[in-house]
This record gives sequence, C-alpha cells and structure tokens, in this order.
Amino acid sequence: MAIDKCESELAGQLGSQSISPATGEWKHFSINSAGMKTVVLASRNAKKSAEIDELLSPYGIHVVSVQDFGNVPEVVEDGTTFAENAQKKACQTARHVGHWTIGEDSGLCVDALGSAPGVYSARYSGENADDEQNNDKLLEALADVPDDRRQAGYVCHVAVSDPAGDVRLEVEAGCRGRILRERRGTHGFGYDPLFLIPELHRTFGELGPVVKRHISHRARAFEQLIPRLVQLLRSDES
Repeated sequence: MAIDKCESELAGQLGSQSISPATGEWKHFSINSAGMKTVVLASRNAKKSAEIDELLSPYGIHVVSVQDFGNVPEVVEDGTTFAENAQKKACQTARHVGHWTIGEDSGLCVDALGSAPGVYSARYSGENADDEQNNDKLLEALADVPDDRRQAGYVCHVAVSDPAGDVRLEVEAGCRGRILRERRGTHGFGYDPLFLIPELHRTFGELGPVVKRHISHRARAFEQLIPRLVQLLRSDES
C-alpha cells in the first residue's frame, strides 16, 4: 500500500508535464491547445490509439484511428526494422485518407533471445495471436533463462506523413526493464504484465496510465515528437 501511495503521489506531481529522456528534467510545453487539429493514427489497436490520443490531446492534437475510415487496406508490416514499418504505415495510410498520419511501430526486444520478438512482437505466436498467447510463448522461451539475464527493452519508432504520403518527421525511443516469470497487473496491453521497471518495482501492467504516460518507450518517443509535430502542423496551416 505504501507503493500505491507513492504511485498516486507521483501521478499527481506529473500532471500534464513531460519528462526529457536526455536530461530527466520535468518540463511544460507552452503550446496553445485552442482548436484541435485531427491526425490519423495508422493503427487499428484501440488501446494504442487511446494511449496516443492521451499523449497528444493536451497539445491541441486529436488522434483518430484509421479504423474510423472505411475501405482503408491493411498495411503489410514486412519491414525488418521498426522504422521501416512505421514509415510504411504512415505513408500508405496518409495517401488513402488524405490526412496527416502517424505511423507507429513498437515492440519488445529481449536480450537473451537475440532481440526477439522485435518487429514480430504483435504476432510472436502467430498471425492471429492475442496478448495472452504472445505472453505465454515469451515465458516459454525464457523458461530456462535466469533472472539476472532476463533484461529487455521496449522500442517505439514514430513516423509522421503529410497527406501526400511523404514522411516529414521521425523519432525513436526506448525503455529498459526485465521480464518476470509471471504476469503482474491488468493495465496496458501487449507484454506489459511481464515487463518490470526495476526502479519502480512495478510492471507496466501494474502502473496506472498517468505514470506510464510519462515513462514508457511510447511516451519518450512522443516527448521528442510533440514540439516538432505542433510546429509542423502550424506551418502547414499558415
């Protein structure tokens, strides 16, 4: 319960601030959020869309999922890197919907597995795999790996395309942790219940969305992206 109190206090202190991965200093962006600008997210993952909308909405950017548009074909994620997949999702989707589009590709890279599952994180146990199946396969793959060799990192690459389908911005960030032997927590998605943040003694699955919004790989990538994205969207309107 002391940890719960600590997390609650941390969440209260964070408010609408962002943390700089480079300096570790908390800061506010002075961005006028009047008049929301809509940007499409090239993802049909409802939880991911909600998480990214929470990151961008304080800065006047509303995120809508490509799922909200009809007849937009699935992007084949056949890239060998997160960057290639993010670029492809952003460009192809932008050309179909005619809007500024964010392509985001992220995944888990486990040191003891040669950085697997990597770009195959979402389909680690098969094309139609769900989170539970992927987590089960990861636990099986690491069954004989000792605790001191279960280090891993989440990686997030973000590409932003203009309506014509040209990439205008790209960022990448990560978050290090360790893979547990059993699930803990019900928050988040993907491998979050297994991914322990050693400094907090909590998995992403145990951390509430307010805290995760400031320390995750995705949050760190968008912390880099936001000021540049806002400037780009403003220049597009002028």
